[in-house]
Amino acid sequence: MITVVVCTTCGQQEEGADGMRPGEHFANRVEEALQRHALSGVGEPAVQLQRTKCLMSCKRSCSAALHQTGKYSYVFGEFTPDLDSADALLDFAAGYRVSDTGQVPFKQWPQGIKGHFVARIPPLQFAEPSASTEPSVSTEQKEVSHG
Repeated sequence: MITVVVCTTCGQQEEGADGMRPGEHFANRVEEALQRHALSGVGEPAVQLQRTKCLMSCKRSCSAALHQTGKYSYVFGEFTPDLDSADALLDFAAGYRVSDTGQVPFKQWPQGIKGHFVARIPPLQFAEPSASTEPSVSTEQKEVSHG
């Protein structure tokens, strides 16, 4: 399952008249967009929303992250807390969903996601413990494509 994490405290001290920060508004828009998008699989939804108090991307708020076990994770920032931004995030998640690695070809990026990437984080790889009691250090290098 893909998890979309949205920072609800984004916007620092920019609370609106309703007492909510832009990040909370963005989380609400993502939730609305999730209800409209056809991203649900059989049995359980393909995408879940998780709200968090801080993604430590304060200078690039509104922020969100996207991850799934075994795939690259992404951190996004500088979204406007509206439905267009929420739709762009979920449109990217649709391409992410069908990718084995989480890498979505540039030509498939929705226009509303371009310019919002903060970081791409490689998946954690857990190796089986070796039979040797000596600690080993891997010097293997793998080439990673960027898009």
